[in-house]
Order: sequence, then C-alpha cells, then structure tokens
Amino acid sequence: MISTEELYNLYKKCTGVSTDSRTIKEDCMFFALKGDTFDGNDFAVKALQDGAKYAVVDRVSLEGESVKGRKCILVENVLATLQKLAAFHRSQFDIPVVGITGTNGKTTTKELVAAVLSRKFNIVATQGNFNNHIGVPLTLFRINERTELAVVEMGASHPGEIESLVSVAQPTCGLITNVGKAHLLGFGSFEGVKKTKGELYDYLRQAGGMAFYNADNPHLSEMVRHRQGLRTMKYGVQYQKVKTISPTLDSPFLKMVVPGMSGEMTISTKLIGDYNADNVLAALCVGAYFEVPATEAILAIESYFPTNNRSQFVRTSDNMLIIDAYNANPTSMEAALENFSSIEFKDKMLILGDMLELGEDSLSEHKTVLAKAVKTAGTVVLVGKEFGKVCHSAGGGNAEIKHFDNVDLLKDYLRENPVSNRTILIKGSNGIRLQSIVDVL
Repeated sequence: MISTEELYNLYKKCTGVSTDSRTIKEDCMFFALKGDTFDGNDFAVKALQDGAKYAVVDRVSLEGESVKGRKCILVENVLATLQKLAAFHRSQFDIPVVGITGTNGKTTTKELVAAVLSRKFNIVATQGNFNNHIGVPLTLFRINERTELAVVEMGASHPGEIESLVSVAQPTCGLITNVGKAHLLGFGSFEGVKKTKGELYDYLRQAGGMAFYNADNPHLSEMVRHRQGLRTMKYGVQYQKVKTISPTLDSPFLKMVVPGMSGEMTISTKLIGDYNADNVLAALCVGAYFEVPATEAILAIESYFPTNNRSQFVRTSDNMLIIDAYNANPTSMEAALENFSSIEFKDKMLILGDMLELGEDSLSEHKTVLAKAVKTAGTVVLVGKEFGKVCHSAGGGNAEIKHFDNVDLLKDYLRENPVSNRTILIKGSNGIRLQSIVDVL
C-alpha cells in the first residue's frame, strides 16, 4: 500500500481533489468514496477518462487495473485515506486554524467569523455547511501558500465525530457556539451531545490552543471548568453588558449596542433574531484575538447578508418571510419562536417542519414546540409526520392549526389558497425542504 507521504507527492502534481465523478477537473485526484446508494469505485475509470490524473480506490475492477500508467491507486479505505492526506496537507502550513462547532448557529457564526477575519487576512473558510467527515478535508485542501488563516466548521451527529474531525483539521483555536438537544437519535442523550462537542475543548487543551466561549452559557461554562488548563477568552451578552434594541416592523433586524474601550459601539446587522447576538459577539471576540480593528470587524458584520436559509428576512410581493429552514431542533425552535413572539408583527403565521433525529424524545419535544407555537401566531401550519402525531394535542391559544404530511402537499394547498399580508416564520429541519415553499408565498 502507498504511504501518506508518497500519495502526497502525487497529490502535489494534481490541480486539486474531487469526490464527485460528475465534476472532474483536468489533472485532479479523484477519491472514490462510497455512499448509501453509490460506490465511487464504479466511476473511477470514467473519472480518469474525463481528465483526472489519479483515482484513489479501495476496489479495482479488471477494467480499472488495465488503465495505463497505474493511475488507479489502491488503498485500504478511501475515506480514511482522504482524511489522512488532508491532515498531512494541513500540517504543511504553520497557520492559525479556527475550529467551530455547536448545536445551533455554527454556520452563521462561521460566516461572521470569516467575514471579520477576511478584513485582515487571506483566509480559507468552510463553504456552505460542508462540515462533515468529507467536507472538512475538502476545506483543508483549499489551503495554499497564500493562505494566512483558515476557519473550519465541524458538525457531528454521533459520538466521537468531533474528535475525529479535530485530528484532521488540527485547530489552533476555536469555539463551541452552544450545546442543545439535536441529533439525540445519534448521540443518545444531551450528555452525549456535550461530550462530543467538548472534544474540541479537549483537543485545544492538549494543544495549548485558545477556546473562545460564551460565558453566559451555563453548559459551556461547566465544560470549561471541567478542563483545567484550557486557555479561554470570554464573550456574552450579559458578560459584556450588551444591549439589544427591540426590533420593529420597519426595522426587524438585530441591532445591538456593545460597550468598548473607546465607548459604545452600535452594530446594525441584517440578521433576524436576537439569538444571533451571541454569534455576532463570537465573531468580534475572534476578531479581537487576531487584532482585527473593531471598526473593520463591525463593518464586516454589518455588511454580511445571509443567503443560506438561516435568519433570512425576505419581502415577497404578498408577504414578509423569516426563513430559518436549514436546521431545527428543540433549542433552536424555542429561540426562533421567542424572537418571533417578541416582534410586533401583524397577522403572524407559522410554518413549522418536523425536527428530525430526536429518537425517543421526538414526540414530547414536538408537543412542547406546538404548545408554544399556538400562543405565538394566529395560524400554525405543521409539516411532517412527527408533527402529525401531535397536531391534535394542542391546548391553549386560539390558533388555527393545519397539518400536511409533506411540503409538496402544502405547496399544492398554498397555490389553491394563497396567503397575503402575513408575516411568516418558516422553520424546520432541512430534510423537510420548507425552503421550497418560498416561491408560492
């Protein structure tokens, strides 16, 4: 079998890496990964024919073995090889790497941190939410001689995944946005969530790295206390005595006043939801650590406009939409509903999709969300089978409740029964696909 260093020497002759045989770039290195419904080994020869310089495989067909020039590189496990090669590539660069994980807000925080740091540095940051065992290596491979700093988002849905990802990314500093009830089916319990997310702290303590943490969060504070010797830098709305300005119909976005060494700083964001204040403060904290001037950091935050179905505010010809439909779990649902309730919008309407991967807690958590929802808006639309199990259990409130098994049925209904002059919060797990209803609202 080829060694990691030998493979890296071949990689340096390539234009980059690819894990998708449909988008091969000339002279790239193709990694034949396996998925639930496909096996990249079956497409290795085609990748080479389409211009890949090498194909890394863990199963070689007779046809593959006949490819001239031994362009198929046989390894024991393609995914493990991809991760080892990415870690080796990362180790070639003596640059700061900011690792970001958490139950909620990690992608928004990553975007804000990247925006702030890019005011001073040439950075590489995770694109979109490519934050898993494949996405993290692909982010690291984008680091080159011009890169001064990297921001790497890391997601997890099972125990041990953050430990695995930090061993690849090798962060020099990082933060956990929060810990909450998500992916309980995979983690088994809330304690399982805390243990896995805390693996970032464990790595930073061992490596002597800096952990930025929200001092207002009791769970994070406890996790820090239990890791003696971990270097820390605090932020937090209460800790920093930050004031958030109540949103209005004309100005629904998060606006906050942050005390500073030279006086108060007012920050006007384009984010919906005062729960984003923690994400903004995290970005400012990281920026301060890397000595980004406060004026530049604030300008970066105020210029950031979400386009990823997270905390988005959209005015259509008929309605005003708050779109937060990429992720949903009990913690983020509660925050979104509380924020929506606090704003003096007229004719409020909720479109809520199932919170997926909650395991045996799913029924009780959906009941809890529904109980809050009916007290928040006059119309509550529920989408998904989990909400279907509890939609008749709502007590209190005078809300009109409608339920649809899937988003396509809802779209058909909205086409036949259009709504107008409503302010609508759209929130659900990405698998429910609520973002697809925007074009009918």
